[in-house]
Amino acid sequence: MSSLDVEIQEARAQAVHITDDALTVDLVDGRTVIVPLVWFPRLWHGKPEERSRLEIVGDGAYIHWPELDEDLTVASLLAGRRSGESAKSLKKWLAARKPRTRTATKGRLTRRWSRPRSPR
Repeated sequence: MSSLDVEIQEARAQAVHITDDALTVDLVDGRTVIVPLVWFPRLWHGKPEERSRLEIVGDGAYIHWPELDEDLTVASLLAGRRSGESAKSLKKWLAARKPRTRTATKGRLTRRWSRPRSPR
């Protein structure tokens, strides 16, 4: 094992910051890793409030977004690895996230609400 492998394996997150374009991870050893958010489609498609709710776990080795079902390792960020999620899996996840609306159709309720119109 090379010394680079040891550095990557031992790296630990201290803080995580997310903008619309980048994921920034501050490490306990003083380094900062910045990667494009587009590398991680679930984060990219997540709402800002979902992206802000994260957990640093495993003594800083892992970053978890419960609402987005996304998990990253600090080692993978340092190695420059993008998401390995397949296009099929991402498409299924995105379809499940579509906003639900409610409508009344043939006596049953589906997902679309609208404000009642005021009588004229």
